[in-house]
Amino acid sequence: MLDNSLNIGGSEWIIIIFVALVLILGTGKLPGAARKMGQAVNEYNKARNEIQSHMKEVTEESPKISGPVETEREKLEMIAKSIGIKTEGKTDDEIRENISTKIGQKKVDEPGKK
Repeated sequence: MLDNSLNIGGSEWIIIIFVALVLILGTGKLPGAARKMGQAVNEYNKARNEIQSHMKEVTEESPKISGPVETEREKLEMIAKSIGIKTEGKTDDEIRENISTKIGQKKVDEPGKK
């Protein structure tokens, strides 16, 4: 029986692809194509790193409560203070709205409504 399968390893495929590229593009266009491919990979890596850094910033920006609180107002004030919101002269609802805006939440659950 004849076995017609190709027993080609990884390094042989790289050589075959390189030869095919030289035949298709020619030796004059190959450096330009490689440069463009390198730029595309570089742009992809920059975008990926930027998205990862933004995601890390968002996940690190979580409110921290340092101890037990007696009332809902104290809890709101602690959260607001930890993320840099001033609470003087504001109602609980205004503080909740400011906190949700700062953290990036789309909707704030109002107490007593379900």
